[in-house]
Amino acid sequence: MPNDSQASPSAGSVREVGGYPIDLTGPLSHTLVIKPGVGSLSIGPSQLGKKADLHVSPDTHIDWTVFDVFATPAGSPWPRFLHYTGSDQGFFDWAQKRPIEEMTWTPILSADTVADATQSNLYGLHIELDQSGSSLSLRLPKRHFRLSVSGDLSRFSATGDMPSSLTLAPRTGRRKNDTPFLLPDMGELHKVTSLTLQNTPLGQPISLECLNRFPNLTSLSLWGNFCDLDLMAHHTQLTNLELRFMPDLGGLPTLNAWPLLTRFIAYNVEEIAGKRLKQQMKTRAVTRPWTDHASVSQLRKAEWWTTEFGRPFSSWPKRLAKLANEAYNVAQATLSEARSFAEAEAAITAFTVRFNNLKGIETTEREDLGEAVWQLSQSDHLIGQPIAEEMAQQWFDAAREY
Repeated sequence: MPNDSQASPSAGSVREVGGYPIDLTGPLSHTLVIKPGVGSLSIGPSQLGKKADLHVSPDTHIDWTVFDVFATPAGSPWPRFLHYTGSDQGFFDWAQKRPIEEMTWTPILSADTVADATQSNLYGLHIELDQSGSSLSLRLPKRHFRLSVSGDLSRFSATGDMPSSLTLAPRTGRRKNDTPFLLPDMGELHKVTSLTLQNTPLGQPISLECLNRFPNLTSLSLWGNFCDLDLMAHHTQLTNLELRFMPDLGGLPTLNAWPLLTRFIAYNVEEIAGKRLKQQMKTRAVTRPWTDHASVSQLRKAEWWTTEFGRPFSSWPKRLAKLANEAYNVAQATLSEARSFAEAEAAITAFTVRFNNLKGIETTEREDLGEAVWQLSQSDHLIGQPIAEEMAQQWFDAAREY
């Protein structure tokens, strides 16, 4: 098939790169551009800009079957990975006949919604819930699949067959000194046997008190900052335990607490506890050899966490992150010599206005910069009294144009 924007899909599989007019929301409504080696496709509102390959209003009906003619060079359905932001649930019906390898859905809901995926063939379903008020109730697929839910978990519920694995990534606060986050009631999902909990390394800790509601766990994977680790000892039936990017392992039981453990991973964890885990792992191997993968690696000192995750620019594109960190360094150095609130305000104002003419500063970046201003206000200075968070926020709001 010709490799140009005027080509139209023919009956049967289309495996070549190029531009193809498709009837996604109406006759020839969109042009699909397939690039070499790209197996993913993102659909969403125009506000997403370049983050979406095809722009579709959130409440517009989508004809998902337009993708039936497309395949990878190897012959499997294309796209392999779909990202969709909107309210159309037609992909669940489409997936009854055409399997979806990985589906990421960010629902935009104007009212409480029930979605039926019982007959859908989804290998992996990822649901990202924003902060809008409406809730989503999902009837789970009957087939073997993995489920991941992130964001405002209080708005999500599910019924039906349990997923083979469940990943929960709640939206938590930015500060490690915040009151621990308590996972909301997840209803029937408490019956899963494999659970992954994800959090940021230096953000608000998630309390593992929630594990008491998951009595069937044989596999547990933790990413980030948690507290109440001692409660893990109640899950003596664990056969797999994974600890990643955890700066605080205080209260973690010894490995002997899980006599059935066959697989253990500790990766990027605090140094002191990590050394103890290494020794425990070796000791356990003498009495009962590990039958699966077991390792403790990348032990980290306290300063590493601050360098890697301490500033709120870690998820920014490299170019923007470099500019932000340079501005932060200048502001921090200036603040260290500030002897009055006026001098502190000048330093924070100078930092803030650096981003007024910078493209790409949207809601998330604005929140990151606000957090950076708070961090700066807590850094060393010579004023003799603390800079209140409200005061620093006022300086930030007065100077920013984003």
